[in-house]
Amino acid sequence: MKDTSKDKFIVEGKLVLQLYVSGMSQKSMEAIENIKRLCDEHLQGAFNLEIIDLYKNPDLASQQQIIFSPSLVKQLPLPKKTLIGTFSDTEKTIKGLGIVIKE
Repeated sequence: MKDTSKDKFIVEGKLVLQLYVSGMSQKSMEAIENIKRLCDEHLQGAFNLEIIDLYKNPDLASQQQIIFSPSLVKQLPLPKKTLIGTFSDTEKTIKGLGIVIKE
């Protein structure tokens, strides 16, 4: 697997991300930690991350059609994308978000 820790990524505008979690479950905490690390290490200021607890905001989950938790929704830039899991595979998460690696 390619080491992406030193790569810089090209992001058109700011990424607007919403991470939907279920309380303080182990998978939720893992997902929060992994996404925060990915954003801090690779997106340096080019993101807006909102963490939403489905227990506290069940209406938001139905509006966004969130079925699984944790779910990461990329609202902007379009196209909108939804990823599911704990996001421990940084490279897979980056590809899933549609972020281009700058060579």
